[in-house]
Amino acid sequence: MATMTEQNALVATVKSWPERTKTFYNDVRTEMRKVTAPSWKEVRATTTVVVITVFIFALYFAVIDFVIQHGVTYLFNAFKVH
Repeated sequence: MATMTEQNALVATVKSWPERTKTFYNDVRTEMRKVTAPSWKEVRATTTVVVITVFIFALYFAVIDFVIQHGVTYLFNAFKVH
């Protein structure tokens, strides 16, 4: 059984939900007013950076994959039991 103090604390918490919810949504509204959408020029620039970065990483991982694949193949062939 919960003590009277615990019950009062629970009731106070439940009663504070509407006010806390209202405060939260007011804070969200205030912060959303500060948000600005990027310009078309900024979108193109960041998209270009992302595409170039993806290709650089793809090339890097392709080279690493090639090196590891041939290294493992060489090791298997070098230690092959006849």
